[in-house]
Order: sequence, then C-alpha cells, then structure tokens
Amino acid sequence: MDDRRERFADGLADLLASWNLPRATGRVYAALLLSDVPVTLDALQDDTGLSKGQTSTSVRELTSWGLARATTRHGGRRLYIEAEAGLDTLLDASHRRARLFIAALRDGEELVPADSPARGRLEDVVALFDGYVSAGEQILARRRDVDARSRSGEAAASG
Repeated sequence: MDDRRERFADGLADLLASWNLPRATGRVYAALLLSDVPVTLDALQDDTGLSKGQTSTSVRELTSWGLARATTRHGGRRLYIEAEAGLDTLLDASHRRARLFIAALRDGEELVPADSPARGRLEDVVALFDGYVSAGEQILARRRDVDARSRSGEAAASG
C-alpha cells in the first residue's frame, strides 16, 4: 500500500474507532472504497495486511452498518465484497440505526416522571434524532424527485 493509501486507511481507521468500531474495520472500509470492483476476503486480507479473522469480522461489521455488501457470483460460494455506494443506501442504513436508538430512548421515557429533568433530556435526544431522520428523508426525497425528472427528461429526449 503506498503512503497516500496508507494515510487514507489510517484516517478511516481512526474515524471508525471513534464510533467504537475496530480500527481494522476502518482499514477494510478504506480498501473497499478504493476498489473499482468487488473483492474477495483473501484480496482484502492481502491489501490490508490484516488476519483472516480481522478481515472477516470487519466485513460483517461493515455489512451490519450498511456500509458494504457481500454477494456471490454465478452460484459460487466465494464472497465478493464491495462498499455500498450512494447517499440513499448510506442514509437508509443510518436511519435504521437512528430509529432503533429512538425506540430505545422512548422506552426510557416511560421510566421517569413526565415533569422530571431526566424526561426532558430523553425528549431532547429523541427530538434531535427525529430531526436528523426527518432531514435525511427530505434530502432523499428531493434527490429521488430530481433523479425521476432527469430520467423522464432523458426518456423524452430519446423518444
């Protein structure tokens, strides 16, 4: 791995570590983002210098977060992994996690009196994450509208 790729991988490793994910997961994500084609676990292991276990665990983490996907080819058993692309996919994955967090927080709201400071804190955090999900959904809706208009314009131009 050349110096620039190494710095990129280290940067993502540090960032994902701040999300309480292993640094190895960030290094695997960096390799996937820089790859033009889906890659095997063996190729990822070679590219990152990680162990087979670290590589496999990292791929599972990335797929659970919606940052990567694993597929097979032509009915084979070998997995090919690629970074997920597109704002839609990444925001959808983030929204799923945020909604789970919101549900857990709302369960906590029932544990404290309505007029307590703890209830107010819980409601503030719920409002923050509700706002995040709502804003993201508005962004996605606008993007989808623009994409649909673009596709209909292309179809009219070619027809």
